[in-house]
Amino acid sequence: MEVGAEAFAQLLPRLRRRIRRAAFVALDMELTGLYSTSLQSSEPSLFDSPVERYLKTRQSVQRFTVTQLGLAIFSKENSNKYVVHSYNFFLFPSMLGVRDVEFTLSASSIQFLSHYGFDYNKFLKDGIPYMNEVQEKILRQHLLAGSWTFHSAANRDVLRKVIDEVTCWIAVAEEEETMILQDLSDYHVLEVQLVLRQALQNVWTEPLGNKKVMVKKVSPQHRQLLENSSCDPCQTELILLSARGFTNLFQMLVEAKKPLVGHNMLMDLMHLHDKFYKPLPESYEEFKRNIHNLFPVLIDTKTVTKSMKKNYLLPRVSSLSEAYAVLCSSSLNPKDPLWPVIALASDCSRYAEKESPHEAGYDAFLCGSVLLMSAHLLLCRSTDDAAEADPSFLQYLTVLAEHVNQVNFIRGGVSSTNFSGEDAPCHRPPALVVHVQGWPGLNERQIYQEFKGLCRFDVRRLSKNQFILLSNKYKQLVLRDYKHHPHLQVSVYRHWRHSPRVNCLLQVSGIVALWSLLAFVLGGAPSCS
Repeated sequence: MEVGAEAFAQLLPRLRRRIRRAAFVALDMELTGLYSTSLQSSEPSLFDSPVERYLKTRQSVQRFTVTQLGLAIFSKENSNKYVVHSYNFFLFPSMLGVRDVEFTLSASSIQFLSHYGFDYNKFLKDGIPYMNEVQEKILRQHLLAGSWTFHSAANRDVLRKVIDEVTCWIAVAEEEETMILQDLSDYHVLEVQLVLRQALQNVWTEPLGNKKVMVKKVSPQHRQLLENSSCDPCQTELILLSARGFTNLFQMLVEAKKPLVGHNMLMDLMHLHDKFYKPLPESYEEFKRNIHNLFPVLIDTKTVTKSMKKNYLLPRVSSLSEAYAVLCSSSLNPKDPLWPVIALASDCSRYAEKESPHEAGYDAFLCGSVLLMSAHLLLCRSTDDAAEADPSFLQYLTVLAEHVNQVNFIRGGVSSTNFSGEDAPCHRPPALVVHVQGWPGLNERQIYQEFKGLCRFDVRRLSKNQFILLSNKYKQLVLRDYKHHPHLQVSVYRHWRHSPRVNCLLQVSGIVALWSLLAFVLGGAPSCS
């Protein structure tokens, strides 16, 4: 269930087989931060268009990294039973390369994960390396040129000790003599060989398994022959395979083209693109095209449950865990023999015994479970409350068709991002306008603080003395309470009245009309001659 760098390589073939057999895969991430406070207006706003939101979020995604990625692989066994293999992958950027990787930590995010028991030692000490295509290309060039380096101070201490030990031994050893280095981590097995071969021209190395490496003293001529052998464990492609780490699993997911399920998954998709595929492009449309090519079928359970709430199939729920609890309740699935049976595999049974909120593997399991139960409810409704015997996952996909590739858009001008076509036109709620009198220097933050006790507003400056307020549910009491305020006058926004562009156009039109009138009057005056 919990997978670090030590166990990842051995698990990869099994993961490939399970993904190939899967009906779909659910995904969740834990991050070192969400929205950077060092960036102005980085948080979601009702004013955001899809392009604006993408560009804001892109800057945050480039600053933060993924600490844990949860993958829940759902396979249909028989009838209506799905078996789930759920994994927590601890990730850490690859340190084999030419540039050290930098990322930001948000204090609130770190504290939040710590509260839910996140193990930062596993993230830091046993995180699976990863890199995107651009980083891999640069590493390949430097491996071929012999100009790569390691960036871990802890690794350097281990490697320095090994080099000192081998250097002392080789000074007195005869050719073809060997020594064994023991108790190396799986990650150090590769590093030790690369460093020794680069530092000493008369040694050869081979991994022996069980965290051991054999070092042999050889002549330079023999060394050259061995390097050209196809059996060399330190060939460039094998080094890249190790340095890619989790990116190998990402590529398996891309090749399998299984439906990818998430909850509020826009930021997750951006991290997938940035960390494992390519740096996020500046173009929002290019990002959408890339993701659609990588994962042609996306399903966001937030989009699904929001729609079901509007159609009165679900009560109001604010989180993934609430949606799961409601769908599992007997009131929604009373004695339905075809209701999906979701069983955790024996090696992932911990989640059946104990809730683990905000653990990526657990949240991925909840996400996939919510999808199956929601799809079954929708299927029952489409067939007059009686689903056919043994509904297939393809039938579930059919009933979910309107939600496929519609990823939830948190608090913005559209309800969802369409990854297989054009987004819907922006539609914002009614706005209020605040006119300021006798309160010089007032800014957006102060306006926000002034009104936050009444309702959650997003604020944007309209002109020197005016601000627009947007809220999904603004209350009439805002207009009432500020009717006689000495400095702030609040009214409903009217485009023709409050828009600076319209006002400017009216002023220009007025000036043009006045000059036209003057020209007519003066031009039409009788001549004195």
